[in-house]
Amino acid sequence: MKAIQISKNGGPEVLELKDIKLNKPEKDEVTIEHKAIGLNYIDTYHRSGLYPLKLPSGIGAEGAGVIKEIGSNVREFKVGDKVAYAGMPLGSYSSDRNYPTKNLVKVPDGIDLEIAATLMTKGLTTFYLLHKTYPVKSGETILFHAAAGGVGQIFGQWAKSLGCKVIGTVGSDEKIGKAKSYGYDHVINYNKENFSEKVLEITKKKGVPVVYDGVGKNTLQGSLDSLSIRGMMVSFGNASGPLSDINVPKLLQPKNLYFVRPSMQHYLGSKEEIDEGAKLLFDKVKSGKIKIEIFKKYNLDEVIQAHKDLEARKILGPAIIVPN
Repeated sequence: MKAIQISKNGGPEVLELKDIKLNKPEKDEVTIEHKAIGLNYIDTYHRSGLYPLKLPSGIGAEGAGVIKEIGSNVREFKVGDKVAYAGMPLGSYSSDRNYPTKNLVKVPDGIDLEIAATLMTKGLTTFYLLHKTYPVKSGETILFHAAAGGVGQIFGQWAKSLGCKVIGTVGSDEKIGKAKSYGYDHVINYNKENFSEKVLEITKKKGVPVVYDGVGKNTLQGSLDSLSIRGMMVSFGNASGPLSDINVPKLLQPKNLYFVRPSMQHYLGSKEEIDEGAKLLFDKVKSGKIKIEIFKKYNLDEVIQAHKDLEARKILGPAIIVPN
């Protein structure tokens, strides 16, 4: 098998393509031949060391493919099944791999494996954000940052299907039309306008009950300013850099705000939770309520460029890696 590994933390150049012998699957594992691999911003955190790993390590948390061998205890999957996954252990940047069945879902007929590879991290993130972290109600106006990105594409469509009015922010004018095509009612370029002032204008000075913020450092203060009294700040990413310490009396107390830092492992920690989210996600895609447009495909030997493009914000929507 071919796999990307890192032996030290750093920039994209630490990603190394290696030939590795793949062992037989353990009793509760299956061997997957990857057809497509998800490319996610969290991969850059693992590579850089922001989210520390024990090195050397594989990288990549999302993939889709076909089972070609099963472990001795596996009963719910068989050779030839189309499957997808997101989550630990890392190592999806590979042509083949062994993976535990506890995080694995079957991909239903009618959903292409390349599409499935873009859905598991971004789609299941959207699921827990909208249905678990802050369960939205029809008619609510909500704010989501990075509306033209991979999660943003799914989030806008999913939130609209639930009856929400959705405000999105983007970092350039060229992304405004893209975000509007994903269902956002209002799109604000936060590099040209004060987005919190625009949000208060749109909501007639009331503010929004929830902000979903994957940008981090650059949008924290504006996100808090955009919230209504007893609003919830959902901080789920650090695309612009990690947050500094939160001054509770200064930032949260004046409006009695809630602050939460959710992660997949705490919302999708069991097979039942993963299956619940995956079923709802696949149903949304099959019904046409969520349409996925793959922005770009990279070969496995192009991952250094893929990470450069990720960090330069050149990827406008879901992107995948295709094994060479």
